[in-house]
Amino acid sequence: MLILFLPLFLLILMLGMPVFFALLTAPGLMLYAEGMDRDIPLLFRNIYNGIDSFPLMAIPFFMLAGEVMNRSGITLSLVSFSQSLIGHVRGGLAHVNVMSSMLFAGLSGSAVADTSAIGSMMIPAMEKNGYSRKFAAAITAASSVIGPIIPPSGIMIIYAYTMEISVAALFAAGVVPGLLIGGGLMALIALMAKSQNLPIASEKATWRERGVATKNAFWPLLTPVIILGGILGGIFTPTEASAIAVVYTLVVGMFVLKTVKLKDIPDIFTSSAKSSAVILLLVGSALAFKTVVSLSHAAEAMAEFTLGISDNPLILLFLINILLFVIGMFLDAGPAIIILGPILAPVFISLGIDPVHFAIIMSVNLTVGLATPPMGLVLFVASSVSGEKVETISRAILPFLAVEVLVIFLITFFPALSMTIPQWLGLA
Repeated sequence: MLILFLPLFLLILMLGMPVFFALLTAPGLMLYAEGMDRDIPLLFRNIYNGIDSFPLMAIPFFMLAGEVMNRSGITLSLVSFSQSLIGHVRGGLAHVNVMSSMLFAGLSGSAVADTSAIGSMMIPAMEKNGYSRKFAAAITAASSVIGPIIPPSGIMIIYAYTMEISVAALFAAGVVPGLLIGGGLMALIALMAKSQNLPIASEKATWRERGVATKNAFWPLLTPVIILGGILGGIFTPTEASAIAVVYTLVVGMFVLKTVKLKDIPDIFTSSAKSSAVILLLVGSALAFKTVVSLSHAAEAMAEFTLGISDNPLILLFLINILLFVIGMFLDAGPAIIILGPILAPVFISLGIDPVHFAIIMSVNLTVGLATPPMGLVLFVASSVSGEKVETISRAILPFLAVEVLVIFLITFFPALSMTIPQWLGLA
């Protein structure tokens, strides 16, 4: 009976209750109905216990670093750098959009931040250059999902914390899938450029112009090198890396680019604190939700049901990708990972799937869900930035989503694509 909290949770979500309250209401009602009143306080204690974690401090620090980057004009330098390299080819600004997202991903790790920062610059520029607004908004939304895949990634930190696996291993495993999605989108743009005669953004940049753009982007581009190099080299932990990222971006913004003023700091801290609070409350409530998952034996029931379908891991991985893709249409990646990770991961690990491999499958799949109709969060952000209707963007994004789904199945059935780098580094 207790396991009915899962469909009750989905019903409450569909009725419009915020995710944070739904994560507490559904299990709370079922505990009460089952006469397990004494376990209800566990939900509220675990909200605090779920947040009170040193590894999770990386999330607000990375959010703060991303906010500093947005305010300091780093986004502009990344776009200029990308345009100097590939702005002259047909469909150049669409390529620049994707490449900028790939570079921005190594700085912020947030799809929403990517859509907002890149979109506010690229969508008007693309429309002015001759692209339709729906196309510009669609490619912005599609490329923004690279943000939580190429490290650093807040979603991967949440998964690693929830499932007790190495953050460094997940970061390393995310590099190739992120590059594959970016490369796949650019390949599709190249095909569309020929068939749809997409415009050319500018004349080919001279080597001098490329040198200036590279010089301006040098310090921002050094950020992921410092973060990932330090983590993967064992110099500091992901949490320490996030704090170093904040200090580094503040130094670059205030003293190198000189675009961040002392008076801007309170507003930057306030904005990032609000964003961090939302994520951490979701983490805390989802870990409280996880308590009832354990009490209800949902993981065991899911394992029994799954193995009843087939004992072939490849068939089950195909089916679970379909399930995750559908879930990603309605539920944000963070809550979905914390809710489903403890239920699904043990099943596939017992079938011989590497924990890091399954983690990256789940993380990438649910991240793509951020751009999937009808409820993909970045679709709404792209709509807000562009002024285009969500329904229009949803139709225009479908070819790009097809590429991302293809990459999901590639990394699912060819584990070496995501596992080679972690294995080289001795992390998996």
